[in-house]
Order: sequence, then C-alpha cells, then structure tokens
Amino acid sequence: MTLDSSKYPLLGLVDEPAQLRDLAQEKLPAFSNELREYLLNSVSQSSGHLASGLGTVELTVALHYVYNTPDDRLVWDVGHQAYPHKILTGRRDQMHTIRQKDGLHPFPFREESRYDTFSVGHSSTSISAALGMAIAAQKEGKGRKTVAVIGDGAITAGMAFEAMNHLGDVKSDMLIILNDNEMSISENVGALTNHFARILSGSFYTNIREGSKKLLSGVPPVKQLASRMEEHLKGMVIPGTFFEELGLNYIGPIDGHDVNMLVDTLRNMRNLKGPQLLHIKTQKGKGYKPAEADPIGYHGVPKFDPAISSLPKSKPSAATFSKVFGDWLCDMASQDEKLMAITPAMREGSGMVRFSKEYPEQYFDVAIAEQHAVTLAAGFACEGLKPVVAIYSSFLQRAYDQLIHDVALQNLPVLFAIDRAGIVGADGETHQGAYDLSFMRCIPNMIIMTPSDTNECRQMLYTGYRCNSPVAVRYPRGSAGTTEISEQMSELEIGKGRVIKQGTKIAILSFGTLLENAQLAADELGASLVDMRFVKPLDTVLIDTLLAEHDVIVTLEDNAIVGGAGSAVNEYLAAMKATANILNLGIPDEFIKHGTQEQMHDEMGLGEQGILTAIKQFID
Repeated sequence: MTLDSSKYPLLGLVDEPAQLRDLAQEKLPAFSNELREYLLNSVSQSSGHLASGLGTVELTVALHYVYNTPDDRLVWDVGHQAYPHKILTGRRDQMHTIRQKDGLHPFPFREESRYDTFSVGHSSTSISAALGMAIAAQKEGKGRKTVAVIGDGAITAGMAFEAMNHLGDVKSDMLIILNDNEMSISENVGALTNHFARILSGSFYTNIREGSKKLLSGVPPVKQLASRMEEHLKGMVIPGTFFEELGLNYIGPIDGHDVNMLVDTLRNMRNLKGPQLLHIKTQKGKGYKPAEADPIGYHGVPKFDPAISSLPKSKPSAATFSKVFGDWLCDMASQDEKLMAITPAMREGSGMVRFSKEYPEQYFDVAIAEQHAVTLAAGFACEGLKPVVAIYSSFLQRAYDQLIHDVALQNLPVLFAIDRAGIVGADGETHQGAYDLSFMRCIPNMIIMTPSDTNECRQMLYTGYRCNSPVAVRYPRGSAGTTEISEQMSELEIGKGRVIKQGTKIAILSFGTLLENAQLAADELGASLVDMRFVKPLDTVLIDTLLAEHDVIVTLEDNAIVGGAGSAVNEYLAAMKATANILNLGIPDEFIKHGTQEQMHDEMGLGEQGILTAIKQFID
C-alpha cells in the first residue's frame, strides 16, 4: 500500500529512523500527528491492535529520534504498543498485511526486521532481555545504548521485578521506560513534575548528586544524612522511591504525548551512567475519541470506519467457549459460595466480565502474574475453597512449576479452564496453544479433558469442578459444533469416551474440537468416529475394543503430535505389546505462524479435506 505523500508530507520523508533524525525537532509534533493518523487509517482497514499503538506515537518518535537504532537496542514489551515502531522501521507500506497469513507479524519479531531486537508476545520479558543486551554492550565497549519499554500492566509480573532487582545489583547502563496508561501509579502529570523531570535528568543535577557522593564518601554519617535528605525530598515530589530502593534512578512522571519534552528528557538520560527509569504518562487510544473512551474495546479491532464512532457489531454466531465458560462460572457460583475464580489479567478474553460484576467477592484478577495465580489457587484449595483458574494455554506455560509443585504434587482440587488451546489464529507463534496436552499429560494426579463442542465443555467443567483432584479442561478460541447447550449440568464418567459413528476397518479417535473436521473422512471412508473426551486417563477399554474391530487407528488432536494425545495412545499400545497400524494427526514439530484458524488447520492438513487425504495416503 503506497503512501499518499500529499496527505502525509512529513511521514513520506521517513522510510527508516535515520531519516527521522534528519528532521528538525520543531517538526516532530506535526510528524507525530501524521503517524497517528496513518496508524488509525491503516489498522481500521486491516484489523489489529489499535489503542496501545495510538498511545505510544510520541514515545516511538522520540526514541528513534534520540537513539541510534538499530545499533542502540530498543526492546518493546509484549508488542501491542509497537505498531508505530513498525511503521517507522521500513514496514510502513506492509502494515495492511499485519496479522494476516504471510503478512507482517503481529508483534516485534527478530526474523522480520533488524530493528526488532527481541521477539515478543508474552508480557514482562523486556527488562530481562534488555539487561542481557546492556551487559553485552558493556563488554563490547563501543558505547551502544539499551532501552526497554514496558507498560504498567506488564510491570506487575514478578519477572519484571526480578530483572529490576538484578539490574540494580549489577548497575548496568540501561534505561527502562515505564509507559503508564491505565493504572493509578502516580498523580496526574503537571508542570511541576515535568519541570522536575528536566532537572533530575539534566547534567547539573546529576553532577551535583554524583559529586556530593564522592565528596562525602569519607564522612559516613554526613553521607548517610545527605542520602536520606535526597530520598525524602524526591519522595515529596515524585512517586519513585520504590524504584530508587531497587537501585534505579527514577525520573518522572512526564507527559508521554509531549514529543519535545520526551526528546529533551531522553537526550539528557541517554548519557547517564547506571540504571535509569523514566516514568511517562500516556493515554491509550490517544487522538481518536472512541478509543480514548473505550481503550479495552479498541485494544484489538476488526476492520472499521474511523468516521463512525463505534466498532461494527459482530454477526450472531454460535456461543463461544469463553462465553460458555463465563455462563457456567456464574451458574456454578450460584450453587456454591466456595467457588473462587482467578484470572491473570484476562477477564474479557476469558469471558469473566459478567462473573466479576455478579460475584465480586469470589473474583480475583491477580494482574499479569500466572505463577501467583496458580499458587493462590493452591492456597484456596488447602483451606477447602474451590478454585477455578481461567488461563490461556500459552500463558499456563509460564506457571509450569507451580502446576507441578504447588497443585499436582499435593493433589489439590484446582480446576484449570484452559482457553485458546490449539491454533489461535492471528497472534501467531507466541500464542498458539499447541503444547498443553503434552506438558500436562506427564504430570501425576492430573485429569485432562478435551471437549468436542460447547455443550461438552459445560458438562466437563462441571465434572472437573466436582473432582477431588487437579483437572484441566482445554478448549479453543471461538466456537465449535452446533449442539444446543443444556442448562442442566451432569457429571461425566471419568476416563470414558463415546462412539459417534460406528464403522469398519478404520477408527478415528478424536481428542477435542477437530471431531467436526473428521466427519467427512468418517463418512467417505466408512470409518468409526470416536470422541475420546479424556486424554488422561485414557479410555483403554474403548481403545482395546476399537483395536480388535479395526485395521487402522487414527488419532486426531489440535495439539503438538510430539508428546500429545496420540502419543498417549501409542504408549498404551506399546505397553500392551499390541500391534497396530496407527496414524497420528496433529500440529507438527514446528512453530506455527499467524493466519486464521481455518487457514492454519488447512495448511497442517487438519481441515476436513486434509484429514481425509492423510488417511487415504496412509492406507494406500
């Protein structure tokens, strides 16, 4: 998509950051306005993340203006806020392809650009990665600078604090920018704090402070008194005492939409020695009123018309698994006041908005802290409460030790409602839920269920809730099946599958929602079609029966083939010394890129036609 230079006269001059640095500083506000308008028009035509990027326009411009990127390392956290960065770093004309198959990656991605210094997708990694780069730069000795940009949501994760604690210890030259756009971390930005930030980042204050420390180093009581006075004086004006205690020099908060203020401050800070933290205040959705008013709604958007102050309403469709979970949660809480629902900052995505409003005393959003979420649930379970942890498959990876050590080892009754399992679509490699069956199946005491449709999901959630052991119910993004959802909740027999269609010679054992895709193969080949329901424990009685009556066994799952449900069947047959012609279908041993769920399933041979073709080739 070629840029209209008459509409974007300044943006048209900049294909990469070196050209941005050729602009006079007084032109940066106008340049920022053009960048914001281009971002809005681009995302509205392609879909993607919007509100976060609108809030980081001036910051992105200032960073690339002051720092010599890509030689200076710029590390973005998560990446929702990095769309302006992509536009300024040679990918402007490809923005209309973002999140689409074979198009731009949804997040910073090392393989895509030399300006993307670290591939991201999950939060709270930026400070750790940047610290590694800063230490490497120090060893290199060529004056290369390092900056990490982290949001106020991402900094709630323990990993961010671990990294800051280490940074304060090793005292590497590095800047952390805290982009504060939602949480009440500080008072509103004003002239006093802006002025104070200029003073704190300037050479005069820095020289006075460092000179005083050297002068007083031989007089411990006086030095201690001076240090305390400095801390108390700063604490009266700025809310950075906590960061100072970690060994970081705190500056801010400043207006993150004043590009000249940012440039002046960053110029001052670029040459400061040791760990630095700049706290900026921004507004998600800045410059587009509907997104300012509803930053959550405009976080990720479909195609829309910016001239209309609302997003298009989605067409009525089958209930999503997330909604089914949210409704079940409310229904279950109405029966049991011991239910405690936990989410690591995924209230909307996990379908918990209604529950959070109707049962606020039983709802716990622990912020982006997956490890804490799991161990909090374990603590609840120890005291006789009934915890339900709603978590995305790819985020549960971050709490694997807690799943093993704090829940399964103690055989605690914690129910894991695992959303976004299998192929997720446009978010790509970092968010594919391809591994949960593999990494959970090896854990003792776990029960693992894979619903084939939304009604099965509701019944499995109820079944898992009633179990006195750790249970996982894993389901994909979106919906599956057209089965009517029963209000009645009934327990399923643990470890028992069901035969959907009786056939001959070939038996297709489906684990999860690909059951629907296997229907064509079952019909055309006259095969038996089985909904296995449970990955652990396996229905070995049913497997024995199917093996005795069929020549070929086919396993099907929306999970990595390596170590997944098919592997469980293989292991059982091997243990029984049974001979069988077995075909395992699932996600191959590679990271799956972004595209729609249907596109990626088709590419991997997991669509209707792909399953049929794979079985035909196997039996020929």
